[in-house]
Amino acid sequence: MKQQILIVDDEREVADLLELFLQNEGYRVHKFYDSAQALVYVETSNIDLAVLDIMMPGMDGFALCRKIREKYFFPVIMLTAKVEDTDKIAGLMQGADDYITKPFNPLEVVARIKSQLRRYTRYNPKASEDIDIRGLYMNRGTHECRLYQKPLELTPTEFDILWYLCDNRGRAVPSEELFEAIWGEKSLESNNTVMNHIGKIREKMKESYRNPKFIKTVWGIGYMIEA
Repeated sequence: MKQQILIVDDEREVADLLELFLQNEGYRVHKFYDSAQALVYVETSNIDLAVLDIMMPGMDGFALCRKIREKYFFPVIMLTAKVEDTDKIAGLMQGADDYITKPFNPLEVVARIKSQLRRYTRYNPKASEDIDIRGLYMNRGTHECRLYQKPLELTPTEFDILWYLCDNRGRAVPSEELFEAIWGEKSLESNNTVMNHIGKIREKMKESYRNPKFIKTVWGIGYMIEA
């Protein structure tokens, strides 16, 4: 079955261009120029990944992403015409997994989509791998995560990050290693993507910034979950 990609962008030329490239790669594309209509479609369909423009009339991309994250955990990539870090961070804080700045190379967007889908679909539903660390439970097969028996709702990228840290517990994982393991790309010195995602995970876990119980900051290196 073809994977289902949702594109939401009020710039018709952009949406049409992405549709063309994605269809050439064998994806089934569902294209909307309005967030409200797209949200209705999401609630009645099976979507594997969404590409959302930020600047749209009515409900913008941030609001649409928040609505999606209330129920769904498929990857979300944000498109932004702005280059300020605050806009990129805002997108990640709403639950997005990646962001791309306009103007963009369509081939880069396709590559990013493939990368996100690989991470999202590589978990075998029949697998039984799980981790239980001091009240934090994760199952790689079912993508289930619980903290003290309460569901912890993580995006696919957040789940991958937390799983990687748990799987390497007792070792300080460099930020660069974590980025390359999760995003499949070389990390840049100025890239704050890992830090932003760690912050969001800690927020969901209600972790103390100064004295976190689970994700420890190893200054000058990266992050660690103690064994």
